[in-house]
Amino acid sequence: MTEQVHPLLSRVRELCLGLPGASERDSHGSPGFFVDGKKAFVHYRHDHHGDGIVGLWCAAPPGVQSLLVAGNPELYYVPAYVGHLGWVGVRLDRGAGWDEIAAAIGEAYAVRAPKKYLKQLAERR
Repeated sequence: MTEQVHPLLSRVRELCLGLPGASERDSHGSPGFFVDGKKAFVHYRHDHHGDGIVGLWCAAPPGVQSLLVAGNPELYYVPAYVGHLGWVGVRLDRGAGWDEIAAAIGEAYAVRAPKKYLKQLAERR
């Protein structure tokens, strides 16, 4: 996967790696973003197993997945493998605004990050 072919990844990477303690590594063939190198909070997926979707798989608080998917099924979906854990898929190929994408990434991070990082993030703002 190259940046030229998938320019959305550059912006996703910028948003994820701008968070305290965040890192990136390959996870199951695609870029994954982790807190302290251990806890995944976002996975970038491009045509995962031929599903035709360019999107993110994001950790989500309990109950949020069903609300988002029911409220806007064009943008949100239940992702493979992690959907049963409450994670939510966010389609990047359907015109989602970067504010909405950044909010999904931020929420995913907040679900997985330790309090010390959340405090650092709050102090930045």
